[in-house]
Amino acid sequence: MSTSNSPVTGVIEENQVIIDFGKYEGKSVQEIAALDPTFYGKLVNEKENGVFAIRRHRDKTFRLYINPLSDIDN
Repeated sequence: MSTSNSPVTGVIEENQVIIDFGKYEGKSVQEIAALDPTFYGKLVNEKENGVFAIRRHRDKTFRLYINPLSDIDN
């Protein structure tokens, strides 16, 4: 287990947090970092603004949800 925190997911490992919106729905945050570094950078920048939240889904996975009023996916 890594001792460093993710700039997006905090203490949860990026490969365990699944995007639950937009064109990357179903991909992990770790996959997004490799596929689209620009979008990953947006996630890093928006973390402090409360644009998204990470919640444990009923299937026991961690999901990254977006505020519906946000334009981060555009």
